[in-house]
Amino acid sequence: MKYNRYIKDAVPVSEIGLGTWQLGKNSGWQPMSEMDAMELIGKSLDYGINFFDTAPNYGHGTGEERLGKALKGIDRSTIVINTKFGHTVSGNTNFNSDHIRESLEGSLKRLQVDYVDSLIMHNPPYAYLDGTKNDHYEILERLMEEGKIKAYGASLDTYEEMKLLMDTSNAKVIEAFFNILHQDTSRAFDRAIEKEVGIIVKIPLDSGWLTGKYHAASTFNDIRSRWSKQDIQTRAHLVHSIKEIVNAEDDLAQKAISFCASYDAVSTVIPGNVNVSQLTSNVESINNPISKELVKKLEDFYLQEVKHLNLPW
Repeated sequence: MKYNRYIKDAVPVSEIGLGTWQLGKNSGWQPMSEMDAMELIGKSLDYGINFFDTAPNYGHGTGEERLGKALKGIDRSTIVINTKFGHTVSGNTNFNSDHIRESLEGSLKRLQVDYVDSLIMHNPPYAYLDGTKNDHYEILERLMEEGKIKAYGASLDTYEEMKLLMDTSNAKVIEAFFNILHQDTSRAFDRAIEKEVGIIVKIPLDSGWLTGKYHAASTFNDIRSRWSKQDIQTRAHLVHSIKEIVNAEDDLAQKAISFCASYDAVSTVIPGNVNVSQLTSNVESINNPISKELVKKLEDFYLQEVKHLNLPW
């Protein structure tokens, strides 16, 4: 496993991290038992993964609970935990500043830890990102002083959001929506390096599309049912083109993960894993880096064929 800088006072993080949305009960994805969740986290540790991303609303709190149970007994100084604020255990949203401490205390209890390495706002409304106009950042700074968090930031989807947060606050972590089909956030990567902001790449496989296993006639009955028939056909066409560019069939997912990890600004990539087999394949991507030439081809493809489509998440 390769390890990269994340934030000040935290150990370097594994290039591949573990996102834990799928670990909780009623996650919106495939149901996962506690036994399977424990196995997945244990195997992650075996592979050298030391970065874990979670949130209160993942399985209505059970995602954090299962992660905390699985990590119990592990030297806390060797692992890095990122959790979120804004989407609550009940499934509602509450981005009010006076809810930050309550949310964090709940996460700490479920995770069975005294601190988290980073606490980020969970895709907040744009207005909350301006550090000069909101008292959220004073509270977050206070939590740092108390030793309950080491850094803070936000989970974001666009360049404009990332720029506003970095220009107006002392945020040091951004979880960015970035993959071959969604490259807008990469425009903020140089700024992130300059500001020493750790970048977590979320949705690197575009909710499964960049595994190459879906096609124009695919249907979905989980959270991905939000896509229209036209959305599915458009993505299928684009993925076919990507396969031709990278000359990949079985290992498209590995190529997609390696694409994200190839950027110097990226600290860790958190692909979705619903079983050990997927985890193993995703981790193996670190042994199959892609060339700078191929990265450039995929960047050009995005600019010429994808950007103007404004693909929905």
